[in-house]
Amino acid sequence: MKKLFILIVILGAIATVFGGYYYQQYQNFVSSKVFEQDTIVTIPKGQSYKKLVESLVKRKANGENWQWRMFARLEKVGQWLTVGEFNITADLTPLKMMRKIKSNDVITYKFTIVEGMNWRELKLKTQDNKVLVHKLSDLSDEQLQAQFGDNRQSLEGLFLPETYQFIRGDSDVDVLKRAHSALKEGLQQHWKNRKPNLPLKNPYELLTLASIVEKETALPSERETIAGVFVRRLQKNMRLQTDPTVIYGLGENYDGDIKSKDLKTDTPYNTYTRKGLTPTPIAMASIESIEASANPEDGNSLYFVANNRGGHYFSETYEQHQKAVRGYLKGEQL
Repeated sequence: MKKLFILIVILGAIATVFGGYYYQQYQNFVSSKVFEQDTIVTIPKGQSYKKLVESLVKRKANGENWQWRMFARLEKVGQWLTVGEFNITADLTPLKMMRKIKSNDVITYKFTIVEGMNWRELKLKTQDNKVLVHKLSDLSDEQLQAQFGDNRQSLEGLFLPETYQFIRGDSDVDVLKRAHSALKEGLQQHWKNRKPNLPLKNPYELLTLASIVEKETALPSERETIAGVFVRRLQKNMRLQTDPTVIYGLGENYDGDIKSKDLKTDTPYNTYTRKGLTPTPIAMASIESIEASANPEDGNSLYFVANNRGGHYFSETYEQHQKAVRGYLKGEQL
């Protein structure tokens, strides 16, 4: 019995020594920084805590597997994992790192839809983005429209120009869905608050007009004035006669210089040969252009031409307009 007692005492002493050693090692671990320098940690969908630890250890993170496992048991961090990409700065301890992950403090990226760009240009821009998951190339326009629940004949104009934040793992379709929802919400709001007696049948016609206004001027101060010109021309059953619609109708045949023959070449989008609005929008219209088209400026002007000062000169009569055109061609500042 004496020998057994001595053995138990010895084993207890050994356990105490080893326990103290491992306890101190663990305390050093939890109080130390995870990485010596800022490091990007990515947690894909479905990754387990065990797999995360393996990836951390491989990347020379502080701590060993047993310390991370003990940390998980004591802090109950197994359910803290969220999908995303996280910037683990050099000042973060294991607990602070896991709190950052739990709070979903992910790295975000930005994708900007520029006002006035068309659908073809937007698709190319998504392809150039190296972070987005590319699903768009596998879908036809019709399939994409089905995902949006929209049965328009074209996707042109159906995405609101804005800057959208996204995280790694999001797809181009995810971003476009958000842009489409934002467009629908903004369009419905301005259609509801539109000026009475506009020659527009529905929100889609408002969007179409806004896209033409968007392409006609880069000056915010001119949007409502130009929208007013187009509204009055529609009310008088006059052709809109706007070059951006002709250019859109020419598509890839447009060589960068609009010619007299182009104005006479009939397409569904040539507002010199056809009356009314174009069949679809011709670009992505900003919310400001939509608002301006819903509330156009009152007045009598029916014509406008570039004024050689970055804006436009507006005329009430055709004679005034012809004089202004001659001045523009001479390089005069109108």
